[in-house]
Amino acid sequence: MARIAQSLGLILAVIVLNFSLIQLTPGDPAVVIAGESGAGDPALLAEIRADYGLDEPFVNQLGSYVGRVVQGDLGESFFFNRSVVSLILDRLWPTILLVGAALLMAIVFGVLVGVFTARRPENPVSHFATVMALVGFSMPVFWTGLLLIILFASVVQWLPIGGMRDVQFDGGLIASWVDVARHLVLPAFTLGFLYIAQYSRLSRASMLEVLQSDFVRTARAKGLTERVVVYKHALRNAVIPVVTVAGLQFGSLLSGALVVETVFNWPGLGRLAYDSVLRRDAPVLLGVLLISAVLVVVANLLTDIVYRLIDPRIRVGG
Repeated sequence: MARIAQSLGLILAVIVLNFSLIQLTPGDPAVVIAGESGAGDPALLAEIRADYGLDEPFVNQLGSYVGRVVQGDLGESFFFNRSVVSLILDRLWPTILLVGAALLMAIVFGVLVGVFTARRPENPVSHFATVMALVGFSMPVFWTGLLLIILFASVVQWLPIGGMRDVQFDGGLIASWVDVARHLVLPAFTLGFLYIAQYSRLSRASMLEVLQSDFVRTARAKGLTERVVVYKHALRNAVIPVVTVAGLQFGSLLSGALVVETVFNWPGLGRLAYDSVLRRDAPVLLGVLLISAVLVVVANLLTDIVYRLIDPRIRVGG
């Protein structure tokens, strides 16, 4: 309960901070709402400020906004004339799908590469994997995405290079899932490639340390096969740092998703936030920032749960 209370307090602080920063940005929201045709009419601008409460003091606006958020009302978009909640719900699951696929790909491939290079450090494949990890760690996300777009648009043409669905697609449910999966491969790999490199290096270092532990030598002395020793006993301890870092980096994944969604025209929260900044649509931007903060807090809580499931010592200590 204490952790949940801390999380709620953190979300409240994020709400106040985001609203304050948006208010400090230059420009008049009434001009954005009125549009180019009405921006020169002082009477119309005054009416808009009164309708939206923009003429009230900052403290009153903040209190009103926090009260609406607590009730689940994030306001209406200046550009789309729709509720912010409906806009976010339309874009939420594509972002969760993209980030979840990238995170799962990064953990699975990163750990497998790390385990392989730890077991065979002198193997030429291990050296190649180490070099690729360094390359992946140094390449910006947008550059990786652009290279993949050039490769799959001009050279091999195996996968779609943009969007989430084929605009001319006409098929059943299973075929629709396959189409989304094909569109997901490139953006998920682009977002996850950087973290594959990080997790492979981290899991390799952790596995090398665990393989020198006393319980691993005991397991080998009992006559257990090397596969059982590595994947049943050593890996469970070696993966703990990876899970911890993955949970802490969930916020970085969301920020990276903004770039990836823009490069691949993926219809998620990142693309919505980018468009909102260009259109000065403050309610939508505030809503996206709030939902992103909630996702990060939930990811940290889930990380604690997974951490306890992996490491029984934490349950015993608790």
